[in-house]
Amino acid sequence: MNVLFVCLGNICRSPMAEAMFKQMVDEAGLNDKINVDSAGTSNEEEGNGPHPGAAKTMRAHGLATDGLVSRPITLQDFDWADYIICMDNMNKYNLQRIAPAKDRNKIHLAYEVIPEKAGQEIPDPWYTHRFEDTYNSLNETLPLWLDKISQKLD
Repeated sequence: MNVLFVCLGNICRSPMAEAMFKQMVDEAGLNDKINVDSAGTSNEEEGNGPHPGAAKTMRAHGLATDGLVSRPITLQDFDWADYIICMDNMNKYNLQRIAPAKDRNKIHLAYEVIPEKAGQEIPDPWYTHRFEDTYNSLNETLPLWLDKISQKLD
């Protein structure tokens, strides 16, 4: 099963989600069954590592930042991914616009896994510098995504 996390620049929310989810997958002993990556809908930050605030928050929570490099989403990503989990409605809209029709059903908002919060967005700390809020939002949703995805495994 392949899971791709997407935000705008791939330097704050999606690399944080990637690192967190990889750790959860590892702790669940599912490394051989679930692959995790991240990308952005923009190429503005291509080649850059995580935002310093995101990296600091990840390190504070024992998350690795090695190998996290911003890259824009590609058509190959739509083929590869079983789940494309994005952080906000703008990015969901952009993904739906560029995705091949056969792959649009793979695109989900992070909070849709919590029915009463289905329309809520993961806050973008690039603007607010509240990286801990972003971490907490991801920490609320990602375990539920892992449960949902784990149930789909053979």
